[in-house]
Amino acid sequence: MQSENPVIADFVKLMNNAVGTFAGMTREARESGRERIREALGGLDFVAREEFEAVKAMAAKAREEAEDLKARVAALEAKIKG
Repeated sequence: MQSENPVIADFVKLMNNAVGTFAGMTREARESGRERIREALGGLDFVAREEFEAVKAMAAKAREEAEDLKARVAALEAKIKG
């Protein structure tokens, strides 16, 4: 039969508790970091690729229309002057 030394048993118990506490602290730190990143990124206004492409196409069409209108105005001005 093996006799148990109370000092060693208390030390082992203390180490087990310390490891458990450290693991819990690690989990908490990881979750806290993730939450901070979510909050930081949540404040930024990112757009979806599809939305970006749609707005880009609308801007290109508006530019084309503006160029057409410039040409029409120039033609009308030339007609009035001359």
